[in-house]
Amino acid sequence: MATKRDYYDILGVSKTASAAELKSAYRKLALEWHPDKNKSPEAETKFKEINEAYQVLSDSKKKATYDQFGHAAFDPAAASGFGGQGGYKQGPFTYYYSGGGGSANPFGDFDFGGFSDPFEIFEQFFGGTGFSGRRGPAKPHYSLRIPFLTAIKGGTEEVTIDGKKHTIKIPPGADTGTHLRFSDFDVTFEVETHAKFKRDSDDLYLDHPIPFTQAILGGETEVPTLDGDLKLKIRPGTQPGTTVRLAGRGAPRLHSLRSGDHGDFYIRLLIKLPENLSRRQRQLLEEFGRS
Repeated sequence: MATKRDYYDILGVSKTASAAELKSAYRKLALEWHPDKNKSPEAETKFKEINEAYQVLSDSKKKATYDQFGHAAFDPAAASGFGGQGGYKQGPFTYYYSGGGGSANPFGDFDFGGFSDPFEIFEQFFGGTGFSGRRGPAKPHYSLRIPFLTAIKGGTEEVTIDGKKHTIKIPPGADTGTHLRFSDFDVTFEVETHAKFKRDSDDLYLDHPIPFTQAILGGETEVPTLDGDLKLKIRPGTQPGTTVRLAGRGAPRLHSLRSGDHGDFYIRLLIKLPENLSRRQRQLLEEFGRS
């Protein structure tokens, strides 16, 4: 097997790098080596190498496996050394095949979203490298810009390539840099920004202004979320920058095998001050200040 570069060296980070540092390094390199922008002969190979490294190191389980076994953990030729009885092992994933009453399916009730085989979905999500063990000839590589909410919730986009229409299925939780492989071409997503929501990996953030009187006295406010408006109680004496966490209300985790696994949704409360005061309002505030 050809020698492969260390994943940490590819991204230029140390083994103790945080998730934020990994993501920052990945985005910088992905932009630098994206084949649509970088026309050097090695751009496509570099870009795939960068994606492969990030897909492993950004996942805590795959990262732990890689730290312990190195590239051998993702080498199909070494599968027999890592697999157990009744299963075929590739990296941290074991695939079980059974007729009637054989080994249990480790994927349980996971919805593969129309993919007929576990290998197919991983080949689509991870670019095939390290799972199929096959590298075909170089194929055209396209960048597809998709709406923020489509990336979060999933959907389809119609594209025309060489005069032929294609339907691209977008998995829920897709992000900028998510790479899909098809028989004739590869696609990498670029996600548009949203007017209200911000995203960091699987977590979503929202800045929500409230009147200063509500911050002082408490009350209730309506907050937009992915699932519609949410009534949120404001405690009396709420301070500027107070953050409310809604667990499990963020983006779907793209590579999770557990159905319904999501990040978190964070609401940062901003105190909205009046720009103009009437004479009576000013008097009341001055009285309040003196008291």
